Amino acid sequence: MKKKITALTLCAMLLALCYSASAQQPKKIARVGWLTIGSRSMIPERYEAFRQGLRDLGYIEGQNIVIERANASGKVDRLADAAAELVRLNVDVIVTTGTTAVFAAKQATSTIPIVMTTGDPLATGIITNLARPGGNITGLTNVAIDLAGKRLELLKEAVPKLTRVGVLLNPADPSSAGSLKETRAAGRELGIQVQSLEVRNPSDFETAIKAASGGRVNALIIVQNALINAHRARVVELATKNRLPTMFGEAAQVEAGGLMSYAPNSADLFRRAAVYVDKILKGAKPADLPVEQPKKFEFIINLKAAKQIGLTIPPNVLARADKVIR
Repeated sequence: MKKKITALTLCAMLLALCYSASAQQPKKIARVGWLTIGSRSMIPERYEAFRQGLRDLGYIEGQNIVIERANASGKVDRLADAAAELVRLNVDVIVTTGTTAVFAAKQATSTIPIVMTTGDPLATGIITNLARPGGNITGLTNVAIDLAGKRLELLKEAVPKLTRVGVLLNPADPSSAGSLKETRAAGRELGIQVQSLEVRNPSDFETAIKAASGGRVNALIIVQNALINAHRARVVELATKNRLPTMFGEAAQVEAGGLMSYAPNSADLFRRAAVYVDKILKGAKPADLPVEQPKKFEFIINLKAAKQIGLTIPPNVLARADKVIR
């Protein structure tokens, strides 16, 4: 009996030691890569919304998650190196935004999961199916049905005499062609001529906007793109100098001095991106996670910008805005 008791005691001690050793094993800290064309400070709302989304899901930076940031310092041609750096760091998942940045991440790795927030991933060939994206990429698209038409409609209401609109875009971005096509279709319905204004590098902005002003263009619609986002302050400056009303596809551009934006709620998109990261860290495969479309939209007007170009926004348009910057 004593031998049995001794044996049981030894077993209990061994189990206790094993449990103690197991409990002392450090928990794995998830490593998330954050890939952007510019520094975090360029559009801080995106990053902070993503971090808040992670906190809502129980992640605490430095304890169970680390965010590794990589950016291209505003240079499109440096995106490949920034993406490669995250691959070298062996992050568990890469979060990125914009078509150009998504392609950079896609070229850098076919195994590390990528969570995107981008334009039209189908038109640009990033994925072939929203419901089952396949490969290592999933996330959110900021494209919705008739978004370009809605922007032109609101611009027409804000500028009643609008007859000709310029669409500022980067033709190197595959998603730009779709935006231009939709805007032209909406223009035919509203009786507005649409002129394409192409920019391929920073030196093109002044030439394009001067051409718009000289070509009887009454307003500008800016198609979001990595290059254009990186130089948003320059776009706003030139448009203001030429007294051209602007319609952006992102709220941050209006906060920076643009006139108006009608777009998916950026903070909501990046909070939802955190949900994708959580699912992937818990074992879900990107190929099996459907790409989601926007759920929340917002119309923002900057009255300071309107005053600078001598434009009076009609009261009925102001009443429709979700936010007015005074």
